[in-house]
Amino acid sequence: MTVACVCACLTLASVAKPLDNTPTAAEAQTFMDKAEAELLQLGITAQRAAWIEETYINDDTENLSAKETERVIARVTELVNQSRRFDSLDLSPELRRKFTLLKLSLTLPAPNDPKLRAELTQIASSLEGSYGSGKYCPGGDQAKCMGIDDLEVRMGRGRDPKELQDLWVGWHKVGAPMRDRYARFVELSNQGARELGFADTGAMWRAKYDMTPEEFSADLERLWQQVKPLYLELHAYVRARLIEKYGAAAQRADGMIPADLLGNMWAQEWGNIYDIVAPASAPPTYDLAKTLQARGTDAKQMVLYGEHFFQSMGFQTLPETFWERSMLTKPRDRDVVCHASAWNIDSDQDVRLKLCIHITADDFRTVHHELGHNYYTLAYRNQPVMFRDGANDGFHEAIGDSIALSITPEYLKKIGLVQQIPPPQADIPLLLRTALDKIAFLPFGLLIDKWRWEVFSGQIKPSDYNKAWWKLREEYQGVAPPVDRSEADFDPGAKYHIPDNTPYARYFLAAVYQFQFYRAMCQAAGNTGPLNRCSVYGSKEAGKRFQAMLALGCSKPWPEAMKVMTGEDKADASAIIEYFQPLIEWLKAQNQGKNLGWTVASDPLTAR
Repeated sequence: MTVACVCACLTLASVAKPLDNTPTAAEAQTFMDKAEAELLQLGITAQRAAWIEETYINDDTENLSAKETERVIARVTELVNQSRRFDSLDLSPELRRKFTLLKLSLTLPAPNDPKLRAELTQIASSLEGSYGSGKYCPGGDQAKCMGIDDLEVRMGRGRDPKELQDLWVGWHKVGAPMRDRYARFVELSNQGARELGFADTGAMWRAKYDMTPEEFSADLERLWQQVKPLYLELHAYVRARLIEKYGAAAQRADGMIPADLLGNMWAQEWGNIYDIVAPASAPPTYDLAKTLQARGTDAKQMVLYGEHFFQSMGFQTLPETFWERSMLTKPRDRDVVCHASAWNIDSDQDVRLKLCIHITADDFRTVHHELGHNYYTLAYRNQPVMFRDGANDGFHEAIGDSIALSITPEYLKKIGLVQQIPPPQADIPLLLRTALDKIAFLPFGLLIDKWRWEVFSGQIKPSDYNKAWWKLREEYQGVAPPVDRSEADFDPGAKYHIPDNTPYARYFLAAVYQFQFYRAMCQAAGNTGPLNRCSVYGSKEAGKRFQAMLALGCSKPWPEAMKVMTGEDKADASAIIEYFQPLIEWLKAQNQGKNLGWTVASDPLTAR
């Protein structure tokens, strides 16, 4: 029989009866059940490898982690491609959602080509390793080398503008060697995203929010416009106080603030300069760090405070393995990634924290934030595997922060960390201290991914990486580089989430969601006073409502999960305005006669 005859016979046969491989809903269910079981096991192995890589940084652990990441990406990519045969089926809403989540599950989409996929995962691992092992050695003295953890402490405490500039410049050198690798990383990741049916990696990330990528971008801008007036007032007030402190070193004709003077390596949170901007005539309040240090509080006790808060609302005791396996302090014998993170190794009860705790008020709050991740994963661990995640990634970041808002004087008195509750007139300094972190962060939380989305889309070319970075920072934050920068620098690489490839819009969303969640819990707890004085510590009713939302995981679209908690089905920054209303009026009074805002520089890489 000729080849032509074979083809003709096959064609006739296909017309005569249906193809045997026509998919069914039952096959789709079987496929998903097997995929969930397989991905669970692959995820556990990859998480273990990633944990070792971040707590024992060396070439071997980087390679092992990269290999496991490659395996996960390869298999998820295969499963996504195989799942397309079920796209046209009429499936139950639950099963259809699982297939959608499978398609969107990769943060790092990779090409189907095994060689290119291996190249991408190796680059990703090396970028993270470069950040984690990065150091700055003042004066080139190897005995004085500091990693980012120590540099952050120095930046927060330093008040010599020359030293602050030196530390800023020294750390930002860590980014330059990443530049070419990052450009290749973007190229390969985009290829993987396109093979999965997306325009680019940024579009794939934005598709994860139960709305179109375009709708999501617009919604972020809507939220920013709600809070921008408060940010402008805070910026103007802080700028004036910095000029009083530092004179010419802080004063710019364009009204922007030099990025190295705000107490944080990235000028993303300004709480460390509270002593510079504190109201002159404010009544005395309390120094939480001083109290903790005077009591000899250690890292484990810091975490116990957080655990007890969640327990007071009806949450479970942390598993014993949490204490056995977490990394709470910086080891002396090796490089680690100190950037605080929460882990769930087995998607069940093997939850851990990884951070290098300092006995400070900031780390006291950080512990509550990170434990929020742990308690979220514990709450949804009984969901099907595909639903064991936050309603969206902003939910995950908001959980612990909504609890941390309850770290009020009333709460601290209940647990014996303050003896007296400051009078109502002390609310202004407390609100100002909170705003220096929460409100100052908002534009930074928005611009990181705006930069990345434009990089992924090709709107920002590799030749303009740094220029575009500073253009966005000036436009949204009103901060400028302290020294001239150029395209020989790669300042995005000096921020952990860029080399680590962690999407950042989640943190902006969390900054909004946390106040919505907090207000809802306060209502459940029966609070009738000012929102900023509410603490839900000990409220089982607030805990019950909280648990109901957390237990859903991502089994429902996020607006439905939010409604369970808040009664609202959209993000809304009005709770932020309500919380900070006393401060808003005070800032307006302080800023009378002053210009709000700044002029964006024609050359964003020029310091002066």
